[in-house]
Amino acid sequence: MKKTMFISMCLASFFITNAKTLDEIQLDSLKESHQFVFIGEGDNPHQDSIRAMVDMFYMDQFRHFQDPRAPYFLFMSKDSQLAMGIGGVVRMRGWVDWGGVIPYNGFIPYAISVPRDKVNRKQINTTPAGTALFFRVIGRNHKLGNYQLYIETNFDGYNQVGMKLKKAYATINDWTIGYANSTFSDPTAFPTVIDAQGPQAEVQTTAVLVRWMHSFDKNWTAAASIEAPQSQVGYDNIYTGKLNDWAPNIAAFGQFGWGHNEHIRLSGIMRVLPYQNLVKASNERCIGWGVQLSSIFRPADPLTVYATVNTGKGYGSLTGDLIMSNFDLINNPNHPGEMYAPSSWAWYGALQYHIRPNLFVSATVGQERFTPSHHVNPTTYKYGLYSAMNIFWDITPRIQVAAEVNLGKRQNFNSEHNYARRACLMTQFSF
Repeated sequence: MKKTMFISMCLASFFITNAKTLDEIQLDSLKESHQFVFIGEGDNPHQDSIRAMVDMFYMDQFRHFQDPRAPYFLFMSKDSQLAMGIGGVVRMRGWVDWGGVIPYNGFIPYAISVPRDKVNRKQINTTPAGTALFFRVIGRNHKLGNYQLYIETNFDGYNQVGMKLKKAYATINDWTIGYANSTFSDPTAFPTVIDAQGPQAEVQTTAVLVRWMHSFDKNWTAAASIEAPQSQVGYDNIYTGKLNDWAPNIAAFGQFGWGHNEHIRLSGIMRVLPYQNLVKASNERCIGWGVQLSSIFRPADPLTVYATVNTGKGYGSLTGDLIMSNFDLINNPNHPGEMYAPSSWAWYGALQYHIRPNLFVSATVGQERFTPSHHVNPTTYKYGLYSAMNIFWDITPRIQVAAEVNLGKRQNFNSEHNYARRACLMTQFSF
């Protein structure tokens, strides 16, 4: 009897471990939707070689849920050493705000009017922002090894319809150079929301960088980079002034991964933040830093958990609500001419439940809090709360519709606060 139970438990463990999750089933249906155009002489490559090349289009440590899916049409050499795709996504969002209006596409608690705007309390709006085009080349070379070229443009520039560059980088084996997501970010662990901004703890910074990233085995990955700085300093031109950034940011992460896109990652960044002391007529600097713990995991097949917490000093321009102002350095009211890097922290948690492989619901909550060491103006932002509840339906592997409700709050240091509410619809087509 004991022997029979033991065998049964082993078999159950095997099937649970090797069974595909609903998320993997949906991803497989997407991979099977590709159409191939083969170039060159010889027979068409074997299906295993084709699948291995397609898989490379989805292997990205910095892939955001809202990034375009791999292109419908793929050009592939008959030796299966090169694949090229041109694709994109057409995305339309429409929303209604009530009980408090946010004048942006993104649902940003910092932008909630405090006190309440008694005139503009409702609005309806739409935008094609988030519509994107991209070009990707993936290949293998006997001298260079694996390489990749990627360019992505979004139509959310001038007047929310102008084209602007979002990413442009080249990767050769462990090295990436170009305009890409910061190593301090973890887009894979971002929750699934319609809102373009997302919860405050998301680090969405993109910078020109040089990054080394290496997987030591199937579980462990490490990365380090030097990145172009983009500081936001709150100088007043009376006691303090702005200086050009002159030192790169240094970022790194260590990650343990398992299962299908499950991982836990510890990230860090260090920054040099220069400013001018007009009282002493001298150039000064402060050191800013941030640390982040992020994860995505599945405690049970239908359920996915997203979680991130970060904190630091002088890293406000990298994350959430504090991007909206100059909070990397602020004036020290006790010593005119001096500035300091204020501290802050943020977090979010999200649950996503797959009803079917192509249908899921999710809920997200998050907060960011500004915690300066000295007295600030009473009307300064103190903290913001963010929440989202939504449903996503993939009608086909490349046509998706979704609906979402957002609730947010801003509170200032003088205890004044206000709320905002938003209902949003989205439809998108990937090609």
